[in-house]
Amino acid sequence: MQIALTGDVMLGRLVDQYVIQNQSIGPDKIWSDVLPLLLKADRRLINLECVISGRGREWQPDSKAFHFRAHPRAIGFLRAAKIDCVTLANNHVLDYGTDALLECLALLDRAGIKRTGAGASLAEALTPAIVDLPQGRLAVVSLTDNETEWEAGEKKPGTHYIAYDAKGLVEPYRSRLVQVLKQIRSLADLVVVSAHVGPNWGPPSAAMRMFAHRIVDLGADLYWGHSNHTPQGIELYKGKAILYSTGDFIDDYAVDRDERNDLSFLFVLELERGRIARIVLHPVCIEDLYVRLAKDREVEFLNRTMQAKCATFGTAVGFRDGVGTINVK
Repeated sequence: MQIALTGDVMLGRLVDQYVIQNQSIGPDKIWSDVLPLLLKADRRLINLECVISGRGREWQPDSKAFHFRAHPRAIGFLRAAKIDCVTLANNHVLDYGTDALLECLALLDRAGIKRTGAGASLAEALTPAIVDLPQGRLAVVSLTDNETEWEAGEKKPGTHYIAYDAKGLVEPYRSRLVQVLKQIRSLADLVVVSAHVGPNWGPPSAAMRMFAHRIVDLGADLYWGHSNHTPQGIELYKGKAILYSTGDFIDDYAVDRDERNDLSFLFVLELERGRIARIVLHPVCIEDLYVRLAKDREVEFLNRTMQAKCATFGTAVGFRDGVGTINVK
């Protein structure tokens, strides 16, 4: 059984203007030659780094530099790749206010796409997405340390916001997450925590590492990180995998020539007997607002840098024909 994960999928701004709203472009084109790999997996999860809506106004445009919103037609692009679940706890889902967020939630629900991490209330934002698998069920919890003002309340739309320090999660966020994970362990065979945390660049800090360890200690089977624009090393901790950052997957961002934030991977979890046995890394590249399979020097760059990043955690990643494999158990 295979579960495919991506990093940040940002369908706003230029992607929205030139791809999503272009009626001559089919919804499958944005995924190009990566689409067969996505469809081959049994389930597909993404972090949706924008709101999908035709409503709202920019949130605090004088202080927030970037606002990302995609036309409702974007739902068709998600359906073309058979996306099963999107995580919404991030720093762009409320870029156009609560009306846009609420429309986005309704659009996803009507399309049958599971979502978690944001909602009309704190209870809804905390509610995990439960995804049926060919064998068993998967629960996804989504959280973020971005935009404290967007934290959901009892009757306030917002995100599943958390805070942590060098020792891990701080209260009341720790107790709240403990309760969430305790409840879903009885509902699901596999628990994934999607974490949109930390800075946009650079390796994980000591505090981020401690935070990820605590997430696993609390019962997560996989820590799925994003927010950082580039893929970071993978750590094996207590027999579980920590993906500190899965990088960018689709966007219109300027490319740093050294960091190469246009390069990342499609991360495929291979399950055996209900556990993650391997993680397969398929190199990808963002080009002209689409994602495609990486080529030649792009593959070489990703292979070299990912091996070095994983080595800092003592994790071995083997590459064959450009595709990486990490054995988790």
